[in-house]
Amino acid sequence: MGFFSFFGRVLFASIFILSAWQAFNEFGTDGGPAAKELAPKFTVFKNNLSSKLGVALPDVDATHLAGAVIALKGLGGILFVLNSNIGALLLIIQLAFTTPLIYDFYNFSPDTPKFGVILNDFLQQAALFGALFFFIGMKNSIPKRGQISKKKDYLKSVVPSHLFSERGSNLVVINPGSANIRIGLASQDTPLDFPHCIARHTTQVPKINVQDQMLSTQVTTAQHMEREKAYDKIATALKIPFLDEEVTKNSFPRKMGRIDGNNPQNSRKEAAFDWTDVYEKDSNTSSALESSENRATTKEAMDHDQHEDANAKELGSSKHQYRQFIFGEEALQISPMAPYTLRRPIRRGHLNISQHYPMQQVFEDVLAIWDFILTEKLHIPLSERNMYSALLVLPETFDTREIKELLSIVLRDLHFSSAVVHQEGLAAAFGNGLSTGCIVNMGAQVTSVICIEDGVALPTTGKTLPFGGEDISRCLLWTQRHHQTWPQIRTDLYTKPIDLLMLNRLKETYCEIKEGKLEAVAVVHSYEDGMPAASHKTSLTALNVPPMGLFHPMLLVPDAYPPPPSVWFHDYEDMLEDTWHMDFSRRPEISDGLYPSMNVGYPMWESYPVFAAKPKKEEKIGLAEAITRSILSTGRIDLQRKLFSSIQLIGGVALTRGLVPAVEERVLLAIPSTEAIDRVEVLQSRGNPTFVAWKGGAILGVLDFAREGWLRREEWIHSGVRIGKGRKYKDSHFLQAQAMYYINS
Repeated sequence: MGFFSFFGRVLFASIFILSAWQAFNEFGTDGGPAAKELAPKFTVFKNNLSSKLGVALPDVDATHLAGAVIALKGLGGILFVLNSNIGALLLIIQLAFTTPLIYDFYNFSPDTPKFGVILNDFLQQAALFGALFFFIGMKNSIPKRGQISKKKDYLKSVVPSHLFSERGSNLVVINPGSANIRIGLASQDTPLDFPHCIARHTTQVPKINVQDQMLSTQVTTAQHMEREKAYDKIATALKIPFLDEEVTKNSFPRKMGRIDGNNPQNSRKEAAFDWTDVYEKDSNTSSALESSENRATTKEAMDHDQHEDANAKELGSSKHQYRQFIFGEEALQISPMAPYTLRRPIRRGHLNISQHYPMQQVFEDVLAIWDFILTEKLHIPLSERNMYSALLVLPETFDTREIKELLSIVLRDLHFSSAVVHQEGLAAAFGNGLSTGCIVNMGAQVTSVICIEDGVALPTTGKTLPFGGEDISRCLLWTQRHHQTWPQIRTDLYTKPIDLLMLNRLKETYCEIKEGKLEAVAVVHSYEDGMPAASHKTSLTALNVPPMGLFHPMLLVPDAYPPPPSVWFHDYEDMLEDTWHMDFSRRPEISDGLYPSMNVGYPMWESYPVFAAKPKKEEKIGLAEAITRSILSTGRIDLQRKLFSSIQLIGGVALTRGLVPAVEERVLLAIPSTEAIDRVEVLQSRGNPTFVAWKGGAILGVLDFAREGWLRREEWIHSGVRIGKGRKYKDSHFLQAQAMYYINS
């Protein structure tokens, strides 16, 4: 390629070099033919210019003009061959001076024969003029080898910690999930893992504890029979007693003892949760009074909450003021007797919009939670956020409408200067330094599978399974109750989120996938009516069964949540079409409350019907089948073999002991015998699987030097989904992957 470039420059410059050589040989004492041709032309040009300007121009010797032209041609041609911009510039100056003088077609009538000849020569010189400009433009647009090598050397020699501290100090990486949100500066090693929920003070009567608690949580007879069949399959695989055998052997309740919740012999993992203090702190009160207020767990306090309306005036005048908002784990530990309603803005991998949780409330809660974390935890006040950029790492389950709304919250409401979106699966691949792999994201409520090839997500391989870690916790409770090992306490996961916290901790501590009978002595806590937690020591059994629900989803019986109305998915400002300039007429199925230009308020849900529409299809299959179908859908045997050997488990459930060999064994069994695949391998994560997607997002943001795909706050606010340079925001499956070179170098 370099030889052809050099050969082309020689041919092009030969016109000028040979012309200059000939003129130099004929120069003599009077300048030769070149000076004789230039003298009359220049005289006419000088006279015309003097008459126009009204100023007499000095005389110039034609010999000097001819010498200058020869020098420009010769020196410019030689430097041009050497690939120098200066040579091209000298030739441009020479052409700009001589072309209008020598080829003066404008001094002849179009009817004369000489006009056409001179005009043709003039156009040829103009073509050379343009070619030289093209050479300079192309040469400047291609980075120099020195610049490329310097950038490579910098990326290879720079200390990663210095690079992250330098470029990540003003980049906030946000990875929202159904249960928790991972958020932090890219320069940090690990993010803040914060429960994605908010509790708001309410005066509603009757009070509801959880915003979306009005659900059908009863297991049907058919579901119960399917669950028992799934248990028997797992019992056969794990070589443990069947459910009916265990129940028959234990016809009487197991002995369980109640112990003191403050027993110092209890391990830290078995310590009870404390109820949240829901009152505003008053600095004017004495320390003794403040101490009594902070408990807020006595029976008198609960009775006081039950009579809130009757004592509203007294509360308003006293120093016992309720906190308006409570976030995170504190919100999950609020007494069910306190006047608060818990809200989770994301549920099952989507915004939790339903007839019980209006769209505007969901957006307000997301904004409130994120603003609280940024201000109180990361110490980034609203006035300083214009100096920060945000990188959203979003699950593949999100649709375009949800992505757009979250971007609006980040740019419009949280005042970040710019933002970009990356897929969770793709970010996880970067977090582990992979260019190709099958990413299995096992979160609290959703499990998703997607394949990555050479740093690009393959949208056709995406699978979404409607179960996760919280379903394993619910299954743990069901298993113990059927084995009669659970204490006679009221454990309600739907109205008492603190019970779910307890079950999640038991699952993480004791559940494991292994063959044989798995039992453990644990402390179970009961949280009743806001009273201090009571502890019950019991022997839990069949602890290896609940995690196997990942492969037998009928065991988990995922709870069904009502979907948002069908019009939610009809995004009339379509992100994939050029529709921003169109005027939309009011559609007959849209009421006033749903019309895009109107304020969306609570009345829109008054006559809300439940629709069965889902934004993306959920698979009713187990984890092994989902991974197998996802990889086999690629259709290429070489890629399939590589993906089966590069499975990556991320998310909190990935920490389950014994899960890796179980996935390898069951995926290998799920591969059809007609497929030429004989090896399945789950790669070990380089870091905590819970944070690997967040870390990958931080890497993408730090290494994205150009930042051409970032959305600017002003562009988003004024143009909506239309971005500068005529581009529009795409669905998460169409997000551009970053170059894998930086990870490998």
